[in-house]
Amino acid sequence: METCCATKTKVRSEEEKKKIVARINRIAGQIGGVKRMVEEDRYCDDVLIQLAAVDKAVKSLAGVILESHMHSCLIENIEAGNYAVVDEVVDLFKRFQ
Repeated sequence: METCCATKTKVRSEEEKKKIVARINRIAGQIGGVKRMVEEDRYCDDVLIQLAAVDKAVKSLAGVILESHMHSCLIENIEAGNYAVVDEVVDLFKRFQ
């Protein structure tokens, strides 16, 4: 398991980075599409539908990263006796509400 509790960093495998970056690139593309829609004076409903898709994509990516965090960093911290990390995770969940 990669260390993340001592340095507040997360070492990700190249495969994991590639998947995350691909999702971020898709989201950036969606945002670019929304920008073009506004520039082209597209109908509000169409823009809002695309924004909802962006929102869902961002939340989905956040869920993937949170899951990874819980399976790695959270466990490492608890095993190292750093129980304050539980409060950090609770705060993360509050941000997602």
